[in-house]
Amino acid sequence: MENKVYNGIYKLTFGEPEKLTAMSFKQFDAKERELNVLSDKELPFDTSEIEFKTTNAGCVLKLPLDSTEEIYGFGLQLKGFKQTGKKKHIRPNADPLSDSGDSHAPVPYYVSTKGYAILVDTARYASFYCGQMKEKGVSKGAWEEYQVQITEDALYSAREKESRAKMLVEIPVAQGVDVYVFAGESMLEAVQKYNLFSGGGVEFPEWALGIWYRNFGKSNSDDWILMAQKFKEQEIPCSVFGLEPGWQSQAYSCSYVWDKDRAKRYKEFLSLAREMNFRVNLWEHAFVHPSSPIYDDLAEYSGDYEVWKGLVPDFALKETRKIFTDYHKKNIVDEGISGFKLDECDGSDFTNGWSFPNSAQFPSGLDGEQMHSLFDKPTMHQVRNSHAFAAPYPFILYSDLYGHKDYIRGMATAGFSGMLWMPEVRIATNLKDFIRRIQTVILCPLAQIDAWYIPNPPWEQINRTKNNAGEIMENHKEVTQMVKELFHFRYELVPYLKDAFDQYKATGIPPFRALVMDYPHDEETYNIEDQYMIGDNYMAAPLTEESDTRKIYIPTGEWKHYKT
Repeated sequence: MENKVYNGIYKLTFGEPEKLTAMSFKQFDAKERELNVLSDKELPFDTSEIEFKTTNAGCVLKLPLDSTEEIYGFGLQLKGFKQTGKKKHIRPNADPLSDSGDSHAPVPYYVSTKGYAILVDTARYASFYCGQMKEKGVSKGAWEEYQVQITEDALYSAREKESRAKMLVEIPVAQGVDVYVFAGESMLEAVQKYNLFSGGGVEFPEWALGIWYRNFGKSNSDDWILMAQKFKEQEIPCSVFGLEPGWQSQAYSCSYVWDKDRAKRYKEFLSLAREMNFRVNLWEHAFVHPSSPIYDDLAEYSGDYEVWKGLVPDFALKETRKIFTDYHKKNIVDEGISGFKLDECDGSDFTNGWSFPNSAQFPSGLDGEQMHSLFDKPTMHQVRNSHAFAAPYPFILYSDLYGHKDYIRGMATAGFSGMLWMPEVRIATNLKDFIRRIQTVILCPLAQIDAWYIPNPPWEQINRTKNNAGEIMENHKEVTQMVKELFHFRYELVPYLKDAFDQYKATGIPPFRALVMDYPHDEETYNIEDQYMIGDNYMAAPLTEESDTRKIYIPTGEWKHYKT
């Protein structure tokens, strides 16, 4: 069944869709006025070309592709960029090891250079075969045609052209699915429509675009005060201080209660932070320790398995959200906290297999598989899991597990799916690596130095062992000055970034995006995963510590070199 929703946006229904999907928990209304001024494009393919069937394992959907289009998307992808010809298994996982589709923010959604995007509305671990699967009999008689090809390149080109005929989607368990098609005049307009349908881009406060610094995990309130004073005395530009798990009386799982010993001067620290114009951000996760004041209230609204000896709240229920939100607002936010870093909501198969099983059951009716996909309590400003319709939520995706090139690739991939990604600066192998990482992070949505593992700022000592021993680098003053200059450059960009985010909210145009979104007819951009647009006027091309030079592709237009 086909239903036109807005200009160029269509809902296609196949079989009997599940009741609990990303769409059923969509929080923001579509921006109808903005959508209705965009192009009223027809569907990019004939619906008669779509195939659907149910199986014992779930259902299968086949959507048209052709040999001229390239496929991108599937949420935040750290190990791959262009998805044409690949299999993507949309499964939340904190530690993806390869380009399989695993991600801590995967989305069953893709974008085509032909100017359309498709969302398959499921919270299941769907698999997408992006044009490489061939049905029985397709190759019969074709081998003789291949053999007349003279070169190996021609041979493989012919094979690829023939095979890219369908997008095959396997959805486990479900016996039907809704599919949303966003048809635009261009690839960028298709993404615009998806973001506006989601509710428009997030509106970022200006302070959130400054420098963030996360303090040593073993620090106490005395240390927090001293660090804040050091930043002011040394004139280190900074907008947000983040406190790690030790602010709480219990963490892993969490109590959400200030620790009486480690945080005994927290009110003094919060008062000082206000005086110095610092915002404060608190680390936590959503697994609730038995000592938490909200444990008993949440018990009936939680899943049937614990994680780290704590409850797993069912945030699909309004009762759960109210208990959690009311407690945080009254006891934490109103004391002067500007936001939270929500950790470990993505699960992992590769670091001890923590989190709840896929067979877990929740009061809302979600099972563990669905909850893993949707488990992303939005806060200001950091989170490690996301799914569909993410654009309006006030958070940045982060993780500290990736190499520098992966971080940069994430900057190019996140924008396809209405997401924002932060390649935070954490452990660096040497001074060049450290500076290169800062150069990247100041050119991303949120600029954070994550120093949870060291008591002194990394510009005073990069080596973790020496930093923890209190040893300061001989050239720390020189390094500190380099860092200050980079931080000041970030603050120079803040007004421009604020304008880009305002445009994101109003038009759905992502402020950070891959070059191919702006230049879909330029085939040279199809594989560029280490350059990206910042707003409409800046293009970033970060360096890693591997080299002091790199190749940069300049699309058609007038460009000027701005910074090294």
